[in-house]
Amino acid sequence: MNYLSVENISKAYGERVLFDNISFGINKGQKVAFVAKNGTGKTSILNIITGRDTSDTGQVVMRKDLHMAYLAQNDEFDPNLTIEEVVFSSDNPTLKVIQEYEKAIENPEDADAYQRAFELMDQYDAWDFESQYKQILTKLKFEDIHLKVGKLSGGQRKRLGLATVLINKPDLLILDEPTNHLDLEMIEWLEAFFKKEKMTLFMVTHDRYFLERVCNEIIELDGGELYRYKGSYSYYLEKKEERIALEQVVQEKAKNLFKKELDWMRRQPKARTTKSKSRIDDFFEIKEKAHNRRIEHKVQLEISMERLGSKILEMHKVSKSWGDLKILDNFEYVFKRGERIGIIGKNGTGKSSFLNLITHKEPVDQGKVILGETVKYGYYTQNGIQAKEGQKVIEVIKEFGEYIPLAKGNKISASQLLERFLFDRKRQYDFVEKLSGGERKRLFLCAVLIQNPNFLILDEPTNDLDIVTLNVLENFLLDFPGNLIVVSHDRYFMDKIVDSLFVFRGHGEIENFPGNYSDFRAYEDSKPKEGGQKKEVIRAIEKPVEKAKKKGQLTYNEKREWGTLESDIAKLERKKETIEGQFANGEVADDKINEVSVKLQKTIEELEQKEERWFELSAKLEGE
Repeated sequence: MNYLSVENISKAYGERVLFDNISFGINKGQKVAFVAKNGTGKTSILNIITGRDTSDTGQVVMRKDLHMAYLAQNDEFDPNLTIEEVVFSSDNPTLKVIQEYEKAIENPEDADAYQRAFELMDQYDAWDFESQYKQILTKLKFEDIHLKVGKLSGGQRKRLGLATVLINKPDLLILDEPTNHLDLEMIEWLEAFFKKEKMTLFMVTHDRYFLERVCNEIIELDGGELYRYKGSYSYYLEKKEERIALEQVVQEKAKNLFKKELDWMRRQPKARTTKSKSRIDDFFEIKEKAHNRRIEHKVQLEISMERLGSKILEMHKVSKSWGDLKILDNFEYVFKRGERIGIIGKNGTGKSSFLNLITHKEPVDQGKVILGETVKYGYYTQNGIQAKEGQKVIEVIKEFGEYIPLAKGNKISASQLLERFLFDRKRQYDFVEKLSGGERKRLFLCAVLIQNPNFLILDEPTNDLDIVTLNVLENFLLDFPGNLIVVSHDRYFMDKIVDSLFVFRGHGEIENFPGNYSDFRAYEDSKPKEGGQKKEVIRAIEKPVEKAKKKGQLTYNEKREWGTLESDIAKLERKKETIEGQFANGEVADDKINEVSVKLQKTIEELEQKEERWFELSAKLEGE
């Protein structure tokens, strides 16, 4: 069943043509990835499909009554709404029923309202739906659903956008970089979610493992032409390589024929016969084919960095905390020359704080961070580059340096470096504000590299980069002879460039793992599960507890208590997260640390008591 057809659409901004007369369709059940270089109009195509933009030519035809949802790069949420209000602002009738039920739970003294809401949940078969929507919010780390959108970070807003489109279960889901701002645990959960759910997907993503495991078809826009590959990402790579090899054979034949015809043209007299004119026409057609060379942007950055001495970076008994929240606890490590270390861990475990400690942007509580005299950092942060108003691309780079030394005594200018990072001469004189998100990331990479570092620190470098640029960056990093530390949720990227991992477990615990991310996942999956009985009980919380109520296994008062417990536990978890966040963000004044610590401890104790009561009721259900 055809859901949507894109027919001969085009888009240009002045003389700059993004794409011209492209067509494709999306059918029910397909999970399609759209692949193209940054700046070629991927987001523009998504905006045209979803009606946020118009094409210069052609049209988009969709099935009548198609329910479509779009996860854009930038959300349009009202900052005055709460997370809960955003979720329930949907037209989905089941969500409205769940909203009434949630209100009834919060007001248990109104038994009639509770009974009506309970019956509506039965009528709409909303128990599974409610369980799944709560699971989605939990997996995306939204415990405090009463928090205002205006107080959320950019990453949290993006995750809220993802939560709302998943909860609404559209027929067709359009996604623009869905894995940005998700940690590794969230990404792997989202992969499993899409495998299980029978959703039709059309997405732009740079996450190649996600592409491999979720998508069953890939559409590539390359050189103005569309190519379709009915298979996974690895199948796409294989078939694309075959296509390029065939194109090169055809190209070589055209070049040889062109040489012969050029020789013939030069030998022709001025007076030409009809037969000659026909051959001349053929000559110009051959010439066009021969000169239609495939332009491959291959970046070769042979940077001649300053030599590293014997002392690189040493961390001796380093500790760092925010109140009772430990980031590092007597951490010891001596970096060796040429080490390539990846950093992984859940959000909030201190990964960015670790980078700030080793670059002396934050002080340690105790211990020493000793940097070798020959070390020259290149620090790529998530904040990117802050260009001045009206500044051009080339001007940004020249602020950091006019040139960098290359191997064998050569030099490369700022302009040449930009060319190697896929900015042609014309693009170098564009204003920075005209660049796409991915192009800004490329510009920042150039700004870091032109400083000729010998110790690279990269904090989420793959966000917003297209697959072509990722390959460019990976190839450079594979040849980079200096030290490297990378924080990234891109598993393919990590697998390719790092040799070992720092695994941030939380509470100051950091594990040094000798391998890449896939090695680590295989190791974790092979470990015996500890605390099996407790984990089974905790997993039971994710089950739709209302289904148990529905079976009549608890008394009426116990049903009401269970609903209240669930709400109380959620509120206490939100309170605990808020206090811990205040410590992590340095928002607690020195004279308030003890007071707030006591408050946190009381919250944890109350939470444990509520959970124990929940376990008692759970045990009663199991017994019956």
